[in-house]
Amino acid sequence: MEFYKIFLNAHKGFGYLELALVAAFLVLLLATMFGYSGKISKPFRKVTLFTMIFFHVQFLVGVALLFIFSPGFKAALDAGTLMKDPYARFQYVEHPFSMLIAAVIMTIINKKVKSNDKLTIPVVSLGLVAVALFVFAFPWARVFG
Repeated sequence: MEFYKIFLNAHKGFGYLELALVAAFLVLLLATMFGYSGKISKPFRKVTLFTMIFFHVQFLVGVALLFIFSPGFKAALDAGTLMKDPYARFQYVEHPFSMLIAAVIMTIINKKVKSNDKLTIPVVSLGLVAVALFVFAFPWARVFG
């Protein structure tokens, strides 16, 4: 049970860092879109890279928590009540899959930002979708409640 607490605290700590990185990514995305005529700056490239890296780290730690250490997931799966309980559905279905999709989108955005000199509307749209998925799947009540 000690490893569970270590992974849970790591997941929470990286969550705060990821929240700050997503906020910085959003600010720089909008600043690049509106302020610099679409030219991608070095800080924007770095924030995009670090946001993507921490999305992946968070996802791997979360997958370890979900499949290896979580007794609630196995109990809800065995009882057949996983989708009936709103808390269990968010905890074990909506949160992991939304974060997985957001991590994949951030990987695509990082590739596009790294290979292009100008920001395009599809990249901005993908960025906004990734941020929206993150905001949807972030456990606000447990972290700040």
